[in-house]
Amino acid sequence: MSKARRILPDPMRLRAVARKEILQLRRDARSMLLAFAMPLLLLVIFGYAITWDVRNIPFGVIDRDQTRRSRDLITTFQSSGYFTLREYLDRPSEIAENLYKRREMIVFVIPPDFSRDIDAGRQAQIQAIVDGTDANTATIAISYTRAMIQTFALGNIRVSPTRSGLPIRAQSRVWFNEELKSRNMIVPGLVAVIMMIIAAILTSLTIAREWERGTMEQLAATPVTRLEVVLGKLLPYLAIGLIDVILSSLLGVLLFGVPFRGNPALLMLMSFLFLVGALGLGIFISAFARTQLVATQVAMMATYLPAYLLSGFMFPISVMPGVLRVLTYVVPARYFLVVTRGIFLKGVGLHVLYVQGIFMLIFSVIGLTLAVRGFRKELG
Repeated sequence: MSKARRILPDPMRLRAVARKEILQLRRDARSMLLAFAMPLLLLVIFGYAITWDVRNIPFGVIDRDQTRRSRDLITTFQSSGYFTLREYLDRPSEIAENLYKRREMIVFVIPPDFSRDIDAGRQAQIQAIVDGTDANTATIAISYTRAMIQTFALGNIRVSPTRSGLPIRAQSRVWFNEELKSRNMIVPGLVAVIMMIIAAILTSLTIAREWERGTMEQLAATPVTRLEVVLGKLLPYLAIGLIDVILSSLLGVLLFGVPFRGNPALLMLMSFLFLVGALGLGIFISAFARTQLVATQVAMMATYLPAYLLSGFMFPISVMPGVLRVLTYVVPARYFLVVTRGIFLKGVGLHVLYVQGIFMLIFSVIGLTLAVRGFRKELG
């Protein structure tokens, strides 16, 4: 019984360490600002700054046909909401200059026999010259162009029954993100990425702060165990992290209009598992870094780049090289990203997210173990 009592944390000592950490937090305005203001600020900045939606693509036109059909084609592009007519060009020599100066991103050249080909049942062609400097935007612009041409063709070109083959029209229906807004997938992903960064940075300052302020001697003289110190310092930040998840989720729904279709209790449970691991990682870093500056830098390197680049937030994991795909399995944000997007957009439950829950449980155990092993009360 006495051995078990030594292993389990004493509630009174645990509460004393947690109370001491809360008092230090209240006296440190920078930590309080980092704890509550920074996640919301990052969510607002990244939520507005990061977007994969491409709209108002500036385009120019060389219309050599000058007929009602050519004007209807141009109107189809203008009324789509994705293209903005910048100007009509007179000569092909103007195309290069305008693309050099980025006046337009795409220039359409309509041939003189455009309408005649349509009326005769022949395949009409137009030329689209695209600025490929930004390959991603150029690819999206080309896709939009094809869609607009197909829309124009369905409304203007009639296929005679005598022609071989029948026109096929595909009808698609989008689930979970019906309007295809990139913000709906970015904001839930930002919750996962920001929580990983903030949680590790906050706790990376805890032990380092004791060394810088000279209070480690007092802590070493107390009868508290390593587990009690780690848990006592972790609990206040765990509460802050859960509050940040709630505030970030509310901000995403109210400010950005992201749908929330899942169970809030499940999100809190998954966030609890994720935050325990992230906070434990921060304490582990803080145990080895004797200064807050070094601890912050190490925590940023260990969390920001992996969470931002290797979690699937910015780039799909499926398109990464094989070595990087293997590395993503040790990035905790990868699993929490699936959880946030699944709960926000799909409304899925634990029967779908249990695999991610198991991985985050393993992460929390590893994070706590590293924190306890890494912390030493000895001053030597």
